[in-house]
Amino acid sequence: MNRIFLRYFSVVVLAVAALSLQLQARAGNLAENDAQQIQALIASQLSAFAEDDADRAFETATPEVRKAIGSSARFLAMVRGAYPMVYRPAQVSFLKPEEEEGQVLQLVEIRDDDDKSWLALFAMERQPDQSWRISGCLVAQNRWHPA
Repeated sequence: MNRIFLRYFSVVVLAVAALSLQLQARAGNLAENDAQQIQALIASQLSAFAEDDADRAFETATPEVRKAIGSSARFLAMVRGAYPMVYRPAQVSFLKPEEEEGQVLQLVEIRDDDDKSWLALFAMERQPDQSWRISGCLVAQNRWHPA
């Protein structure tokens, strides 16, 4: 992955995080049950990556994401190559998810094996059956966290 692409996504993540902080005062409180379901789903995806269970990891994504990517093997290969800190995190800390006008974002701090801190912003989508699925994830190095 080239550096310009990574920088672009870093800027996008930082902009979304800054916007999230600005909207936080106006953001609605997500029901505790929903917050727990969202965090459990992300934890399940991370667990599936740890076990190289492509099918289980792929199932946590929305139907639109699964259709766009095409297969669980391609999904696992993409995460392994582009998001090694998500593929094999050394430590994970969930912040409180935020909801604004139906959009739910879950910020997760991830530490990799080199003890670098990363911020992963998971976009969540409620499905017709009321379950949650991951519709996207942006990752940027957490430059505010001391090494």
